[in-house]
Amino acid sequence: MQINNNINVFDGYVKEYDQWYDKNKFAYLSELEALKQVVPEEGKGLEIGVGSGRFAEPLGVSVGIDPSKKMLELAKSRGIKTFTGKGKCLPFFGQEFDYVLIVITLCFVDKPEQVIEEAKRVLKDNGKLIIGIIDKDSHLGKYYREKKMQGHRFYKEANFFSAQEVIELLTRHRFKNIVTAQTIFKPVEEIKEPEISKSGFGEGGFVVICGNK
Repeated sequence: MQINNNINVFDGYVKEYDQWYDKNKFAYLSELEALKQVVPEEGKGLEIGVGSGRFAEPLGVSVGIDPSKKMLELAKSRGIKTFTGKGKCLPFFGQEFDYVLIVITLCFVDKPEQVIEEAKRVLKDNGKLIIGIIDKDSHLGKYYREKKMQGHRFYKEANFFSAQEVIELLTRHRFKNIVTAQTIFKPVEEIKEPEISKSGFGEGGFVVICGNK
């Protein structure tokens, strides 16, 4: 998980961060199912803000970058080829990847426009940029915005986006064929089985936005 000026928060709570996915198994599986709607089954993928590799591993993303070395240790143990760094300055050649994944991370970066431009640079022509967010206008977004206001160790530095704002961000950077999918329709603790994702946004707390270079 990439975060602006606060890397040590994630370094200091790696186990706590990673265990969330076990404690909230069905919410996590719901998010994965929504992402699988657009993540290619083949090709070379990169995850910016790979964190502990919880999304990269099951989605078959082979390469991950993150500023947290302790997070990367976990990602590496899950079979991800890891690089230490930030999304605004990627250590990769242009047109190196078939798709780039950014899950949750966008709300933690200090220069989102630069991150999107860098993702575009390393994408092959017609490659996919896939962004997963907690929609700030959703029930889940409101919950996490309250956590931010309360000074939560992970979320106090977050700058949450709405799905519409991310669509506009991709449009400004000339991505095309933009599609969306949503899930997490109930409070996380009430989800007892993986939810079926829907197209669009406005109902689900977790939204996937995908566009082609």
